[in-house]
Formats: sequence, structure tokens, C-alpha cells
Amino acid sequence: MAPYDWIDSALTTIHKAHWYRSVKTMSSPGPTTVLNGQEVINFASNDYLGLAGDSRLAAAAIAAINTWGTGSTGSRLLSGHRVIHEQLEGAIATWKQTEAAIVYSSGYLANIGTITALVSGRDLVLADAYNHASLKNGARLSGATIHEFGHANVAELRSLLETHRSHHRRCLLVTDSVFSMDGDLCPLPELIALAEAYDCMLLIDEAHGTGVLGATGAGCVEHFGCRDTELIQMGTLSKALGSLGGYVAGSAKLIDYLRNRSTSWIYTTGLSPADTAAALAAVEIIREGNELRSQLWQRVNQLKQALSTQLAPEDEHLNMQLLPSKSPILCVQMPTPAAVLAASQQLLDQGIFAPAIRPPTVPTSRIRVSVMATHQPEQIDQLIVALGEIAQGS
Repeated sequence: MAPYDWIDSALTTIHKAHWYRSVKTMSSPGPTTVLNGQEVINFASNDYLGLAGDSRLAAAAIAAINTWGTGSTGSRLLSGHRVIHEQLEGAIATWKQTEAAIVYSSGYLANIGTITALVSGRDLVLADAYNHASLKNGARLSGATIHEFGHANVAELRSLLETHRSHHRRCLLVTDSVFSMDGDLCPLPELIALAEAYDCMLLIDEAHGTGVLGATGAGCVEHFGCRDTELIQMGTLSKALGSLGGYVAGSAKLIDYLRNRSTSWIYTTGLSPADTAAALAAVEIIREGNELRSQLWQRVNQLKQALSTQLAPEDEHLNMQLLPSKSPILCVQMPTPAAVLAASQQLLDQGIFAPAIRPPTVPTSRIRVSVMATHQPEQIDQLIVALGEIAQGS
């Protein structure tokens, strides 16, 4: 048997399980797009505020290219550091009300680099079972002992702490703030209380909370009124901020330590000037007012209220269920991968792109809907009607 022949059988298995994935070519960001040549309403984007296509971000990116060129050309510690990086980090720290911040070239790099810098073989990581893959992989790469607790299960986390905390030097609690494939929020106040009681660090991934939650859009920490707590706040620049990159915000000593020990920051080329400038412009836009965020929540509530009625849990004839959500991510759970693939195709046939999310990415199959501030009410209505038809046909 040739050394690569196993790939064919592996792909066959993936197809049989209805787990096969392929990329789809899209024309541009926005509430409508062209998907593989078909014009569709886009309910698959993490561009919650519609800033990825905003002319102000484009102008900032172009100005940065004209000033600093297209690439940073090296790691930040060697030759890739620019004044605009400092400006973005300062703006993030001010927005998050932390002492400092550090910007990475992606959110994935931020999580891997931060976790592996904070804990190692003598330490303990306790993580929500639904955490993003970057959090899971960062924990594995650290060499620490890892225990997962059931999704948002504070009682199980407490039990794990009682059993294991005393046997390890450091302990890091890790959670998403908004769970990207469900839309619900972590129980942050309870997690903070346990972290303080058991002498733990707490890392919260604000990838899907940044720009969306809180009075100023600073995220889940602001939403829960927990800004006075010493936390490790990670987030991305690639979702509501419409750019690319990741950040960590926290105490000055934490950020200084990461600059010296976070390998995915030390050994990676700095974020490009264009991406940095676009993210800085987005932070300024969000901090200046809440118009976009207010419009986003109007659209979210319009869809959520309608689906809550259409997919009422007491209707035993339906094989579709709206999962609990307190974010712009609304998920409609279905019984099998085949069923959710069929539903996604039915939506696509009606000019609506809402992707089917299946195992192993998630434990149960669901249609994942991401709402944007720039969606029009009639586009939300079109999705409501289409999902209602699918529900009645189920």
C-alpha cells in the first residue's frame, strides 16, 4: 500500500457520515453576496456590524498602505513594529479599560500563544467543553493537565477544582464569552467567583462578544459588569471589527510577560499596516456611538421573536428547535447531518445562505444564522418565512 492511499478511504468515510466540507466562493462582505455565482442573502458572516465593507475602514487601510507599505516584513521584536500597532493596542486597552493590550496576527495565534505562555506541565487547565478549537489546541500544546467541564456547568467546574486544584502549581480557567456555534453566553460572574476562590487565572475569549455586547460594545466582561476583575481578555479583530488579527488585554505585567514568552507573537510577522489601520478605525467607530449596535439588536430581536413562535418546543411535530441565545448567533437544531444539509440547500434554493453545521464541529447538527446590523427587515422576514416552510415540511 502506498503511503498516501489511506487518504482516499478517509475521505470516503467523511462523505458517508455527511461530514464532508468544501469552500464556497463569495463575492464580497455584506448582507447580500454572490455565492458560487448565485446572489444570496448572507446569514453566514461574523461581520456583525457590517464594518468589513465600510468605506471608513477601507480609507484607513489605504492610507496605512501608502504610509507603511503592504506588509510589516518581520516579527514585532525584530523589524515589524510600527507606530500604528501601538496606537491600536492603546485604543483596545482604553476601550476594554485595562492597563495594556497586545495585538497578534490572528485570533488563533493569540489563544495558542497566550495559553502556552501561561501554563505548562506542572499546571492545570479547566475548560468549557464547547470552547473554540484554538482554546482547546492551546491547552494541548501547553503540556498542562486538562479537564473539560460540561458546557456552562458551574457545579461540575467547582467539583473539578475541589478534586484537582491543590495538585498543580497554576490553574487556568478557559472559556468563550459567546459560544460561536450556539450563541449563548458563559456564566462569567460565577466563573470569576470560582477563579477567586481557588486561586485561578481566567481567560475569556471575546471573539464573538467584541463590538456586540456591553454598553460600549467592549464585550461580555462589560455586559456582566465585571471590568474591575483582573482577567485575561482575548478577542479578535476579524468579526465585528471587520479586519484581521487578535488581541489580548489585561494588566501591564501580563502583556509585558506575553511580549517575552508568547511564541506565536514573538516568532510571527506583525499584523499588516492595512489590517491594523482598519481595526483601529473600527474601534473608533464603535466607541463613538451605538447606532450600528442598536440596529443589530433590532434585527436579532425581530428574528428571535419570530422563530421562538414558529419553533415552539411544545410542538411535538417539529424536528427543529431554536437553541438558547443571547447574541446575534441563532441556531436551529435538527436531528441529523442529512436533515440539516437538506434544510440548508432548501434555503439556498430560495436565495438564502445559512450554513449547515455538523459534527464533529458541534455535538448536534444545526442551521447557524448570523445576523448583521446591515440586514434589512424584509431580508429577516424572508428567512423567517423560509424556515417556517422547512419546519412545516419536517
